[in-house]
Formats: sequence, structure tokens, C-alpha cells
Amino acid sequence: MSTRPKLTVAAPASQEARMGAEERMYFEIYDAIMEHRLPAGTKLTEQALGEIYDLARHKVRKVLIRLAADGLVDLEPNRGAYIASPSEQEAHDMFELRQILEQAVTQKVAQHAKAADFAKLRHMIERERDAYMQGDRPLWVRLSADFHIELARLSGNALLVDMLRRLVSRTTLLISTAETSGQQPCSFDEHLRVVQALEQKNPQKALKEMNHHLEQCVCRMLRRPEKKFDLRAALGKPSE
Repeated sequence: MSTRPKLTVAAPASQEARMGAEERMYFEIYDAIMEHRLPAGTKLTEQALGEIYDLARHKVRKVLIRLAADGLVDLEPNRGAYIASPSEQEAHDMFELRQILEQAVTQKVAQHAKAADFAKLRHMIERERDAYMQGDRPLWVRLSADFHIELARLSGNALLVDMLRRLVSRTTLLISTAETSGQQPCSFDEHLRVVQALEQKNPQKALKEMNHHLEQCVCRMLRRPEKKFDLRAALGKPSE
């Protein structure tokens, strides 16, 4: 499985300068998917991506395989690569599995996390809240996902981190880009209640809060409207 660095909004300029074209393509498509600039179901053609990044098709294919390993792209025989668009049944299956895995994470964090860990989680939640209140939806989506990955890291189980990272990435695709009428996401409030219970050394309450949060995530899944877009624009590339 590909290893994505800790979720950040953008790599430092010095890091980007050191990246090869393949690595840059991977990170830019990853970010565009996670931030919903590339909607679920979008076809990613090797020819178009090769022209955008000046890469041979076999190198484009390698990047698409990495993204497929992350759960963000589906490779369909004789049809090509598409941004993953999980079905309703798959969505419920994924959240059922997340319930099991995140229970294990919550229990391990309750046993081993220290004050500095909770301070870091609280800082992440504040950033998530600020992003939502400022109307920065892409950043809010990314930070909401990042919270779960960081919690998994605190469990100290690398395999658990990899499994959850793939599930969190794929379920993030289900968040609608449409506004929810009369309903606030409040993922940051739900995250905060989990952290507060962990700080209080109350693992049962933390488990209850995490289960409630994931149930609310399922409820917030909405049908995504069709969206026209320009592949170059979505990847931040000017038209030639």
C-alpha cells in the first residue's frame, strides 16, 4: 500500500521542488480527490494525465495503481480508471468495519495516550472547526479525515493505521459537496467529545461517542449532484 505523508493541505515549496513528475502527479490527484475537486465517478484517462504531467502512459498507470491501493481509484478492466464511487451497500459495509477498527483504536488510545497527545488532537479539532466556520470546505474535509488517522497513529499499530487510512480515504468520497439543508456537520464537536472522554480516562464513554460519531457520518451521506469540471483546472494546471 502507498504511504501518504500525514495529511496536509500542501507540501512545502522545497519538498515540491524535489518531487519527480510521478510523485507530484500522485500527490496532486490525491489532494484533488480528497478535497472533492475531482468528483466520485470521474474517469481518469491515461492520455489526458500524460499530457498534463508530461509523463509516458506506463508511468501514469503506475500512479493510478498507487491511488487504487489507497482506495481512491477503481481500476476497471477494459474501461480504465475512475475516482471511486462506493455503492450504498459498500458504504454501510465500510462504516461497519470502521466501527470495529475504531473501537480497537479508541481502546488502545485510552490506555496509552498522554497529555501531549490530547493537546495535539485538540489543536487539530480547532483547525477543523476554524476551517468549517471560515467556509473552507476542502480543508474541513481533509482535517476531519486527518483526525481519525492521527487517532489511529496513537494506537501504535502500523497495520491498523494502514487499514483505517484506506477506509477513511474511501468513505471521505461519500461526503456530499452539496450543502445539507438545516443540518450542520459538527464533526469537530463529535471529535471533541471523543477526546474529552479519553482525557477523562473513560473508555466506555469514548467508545460510545465514537460509535455515535460514525453513525452520524452514515446519516450525512447524501446523493451527490452531477458536476461538470475541467480536469486541468481541478488539478491546478492552467489551460494551454
